[in-house]
Amino acid sequence: MLGGKTWEEWIAQYATSHQHPANRFFHTLGIPMIAVSIPLFVLAYFVPGFWIWPAALFVVCWVFQFIGHIFEGKPPEFFKDWRFLFVGLRWWFAKMRGQA
Repeated sequence: MLGGKTWEEWIAQYATSHQHPANRFFHTLGIPMIAVSIPLFVLAYFVPGFWIWPAALFVVCWVFQFIGHIFEGKPPEFFKDWRFLFVGLRWWFAKMRGQA
């Protein structure tokens, strides 16, 4: 699945297309909130009417990602390779550890 690259190589490539401070800001906010929205969808299955919260969080945070890419002037990496959809969260963790 990694296409012969290490996770570090994927994160490094992801980081090169996320250099603009505004893009990094929007991704730093949006990526973890998208990740949180996914288990909230599971909770919404059991709580009537709750689905609107994870749906709104998911959509708003994806909008954040695209706003960031407007500042960056580059399309998201997953437009070229779908596997980058799974790199963002790892990039976020690396960024929080000061490694990205």
